[in-house]
Amino acid sequence: MATASVAGQRWAAVLILLVLGILSLPMAAAPFGEDDNENWIIVVAVALMVLVGLVVGALLPGLAGPNASRARGARVGAVVGVAMLVLGVVVFFLLLSGFDGA
Repeated sequence: MATASVAGQRWAAVLILLVLGILSLPMAAAPFGEDDNENWIIVVAVALMVLVGLVVGALLPGLAGPNASRARGARVGAVVGVAMLVLGVVVFFLLLSGFDGA
């Protein structure tokens, strides 16, 4: 039973972080899209995904393994959050530009 719970937590955490990773770049670009602030978009998106990953990993510590503490789950969640941001940027770019590029 514990293995199924860990697997469920892992899938749920990755799915949540993937959806938020796809949406984090447009959410970060909305307030920082002006000429003066556009250098902050990536920084804000990474910080946002680190924070969201920390929270998701702490709430679902099964992301880090079957016997993981909340602290380890939070650390792994932060890393997975940044990885899902990178994957989300790739998916977002492919949705906007297609496989032919910009």
